[in-house]
Amino acid sequence: MTGSMDQPRRFLVLPHTGRDASKRAAAEVIGALLAAGTVPVLAEEDVAALVEADPIAGRAEVLGRDCVLGDIELAIVLGGDGTILHAAETVRGGALPLIGVNLGHVGFLAEAEREDLEEVVRRALAGDYVVEERMTIDVRVMTRDGAEVFATWALNEATVEKSSPGKMVEVVIEIDGRPLSAFGCDGLLMATPTGSTAYAFSAGGPVVWPDVEAMLLVPLSAHALFARPLVLAPSAVLAVEISESTPAPGVLWCDGRRSVALEPGMRIEVVRGRAPVRLARLIRGKFTDRLVQKFDLPVSGWRGSAR
Repeated sequence: MTGSMDQPRRFLVLPHTGRDASKRAAAEVIGALLAAGTVPVLAEEDVAALVEADPIAGRAEVLGRDCVLGDIELAIVLGGDGTILHAAETVRGGALPLIGVNLGHVGFLAEAEREDLEEVVRRALAGDYVVEERMTIDVRVMTRDGAEVFATWALNEATVEKSSPGKMVEVVIEIDGRPLSAFGCDGLLMATPTGSTAYAFSAGGPVVWPDVEAMLLVPLSAHALFARPLVLAPSAVLAVEISESTPAPGVLWCDGRRSVALEPGMRIEVVRGRAPVRLARLIRGKFTDRLVQKFDLPVSGWRGSAR
């Protein structure tokens, strides 16, 4: 890919500015982009920390001041899954793909590790990647009289949680306009296939391959005989009502980043998101191999197909 004389090629660099390793990696990426004759771009909130770590960051453009999302070709994200979730929030509303370099722990959303950073930049400059779209969910919170008080989205999950350690939150679950069950619980997860390997996985939910379009419902420590994880159609309308008799208010978290308090009588509705998140991939490998690698699963003894 090449930019025109009037429109240089721009790459957004989004590091975890709370980690020195991430700031050093950002300086390396910025230097490589400048050396290639392209324009690195930083989010305004990251500039001060990166310039303090390395003055080369001062040569980058600033998103929203010098350019807009539509001017940028690709975002290079340096950190763990939390950093990628933050990056998805930063580029929300555009078609900009993200490529993650894992500087955290598991890094399930990342495409490469720290030792692959040079190759990631080279492949980004060459346009040598494919883009896959990940399903999101849109979330609305309404009062008992139907007034909307909060609207947001999530790539991984929306979580209804109790706000008092010693008490459960009482919920009623509705799917496609019909009641399913009511119980007290520590919380309730509504997740995407991407989120199935995150909080939902830790809560005992199923792993869903990312090319499967579905929504997950995973109760957290429910006081009920029927409180199994459910897999729903992507067209489903999932609703959770906070019971009027709940002993304590709750809280809704989306991707662990955006939250709102939940009072008795409030209703949360979750549907398939209107805008997917676009992830750049260097290798079209099997998701099975990613599971084995990230979770260090034992596969000794496998002989493979006899064909």
